[in-house]
Amino acid sequence: MGARPPFLDYLVSLWDYRHFIFFDAQARVQTGNEQDHLGRAWLVLGPLLNGLMFYLIMGVVLKSGHGIENYVAFLIIGVFLFQMSTRAITSSSRVISGNKNVIHAFQFPRASLVLAANLRELLSNVPVLITMLILIIVLPPAEEITWRWLLIIPLVALQFVFNLGVGLILARVVSVFNDASQLISYAMRLWMYGSCMFYSIERFDDMPVVKTIMEYNPLYNVLDLARETLLYGNTGEWRSWAILALWSISALAVGTVVFWRGEETYGREL
Repeated sequence: MGARPPFLDYLVSLWDYRHFIFFDAQARVQTGNEQDHLGRAWLVLGPLLNGLMFYLIMGVVLKSGHGIENYVAFLIIGVFLFQMSTRAITSSSRVISGNKNVIHAFQFPRASLVLAANLRELLSNVPVLITMLILIIVLPPAEEITWRWLLIIPLVALQFVFNLGVGLILARVVSVFNDASQLISYAMRLWMYGSCMFYSIERFDDMPVVKTIMEYNPLYNVLDLARETLLYGNTGEWRSWAILALWSISALAVGTVVFWRGEETYGREL
């Protein structure tokens, strides 16, 4: 479909397509659930139903929330934020195979498709985040709003950058080996269990190696920092912010280079 441009020229071309990226993401948000009677309400109903399911199984039946302060809000934050990453990474990994007609018909930086997919998920999750905050306020024990709640903005921004980086890498992998797309859902499920979505990391105090590995998990740090700022009135440890920032920047840098190196092959492989 054409020679791969130099890396800096490629980044410039992505900036030139910024309007396409935004309007493509916005249009797909508006039409994503148009065939359903409840429409975009499913953006909120989906994580709500997931949260209810995990609460019944993990909180009521298995009592995983024993000893966790405000377990309902703890679980809501875990379910809502982790699902954001799941949707963004999964949809990004499939953009090459899902847009082959566009790739065949037009010449443009293919990374714009991954950017649009991630931006679409970010925009569609704005009402989800608002719902999450409202639930934290109204469900007993109601949490007090503090200035630290504003830290959710840079936190979600770092999560977005990390999702984008991973999405770029997986989009290249799936374009070469399509069967990998079938494994991503299982990998995300395993990642979920390793991110303390519905239990506290303190249960691994007697397994320091496992606990240390989990503390370097970027999505665990997303959930932990959100809980610290929204529930427990803390800004979170600087170490957690540093780990998440390092993961996000590294994922984006590596993902951009990996995806760019396959630029000239995407149309030919389809």
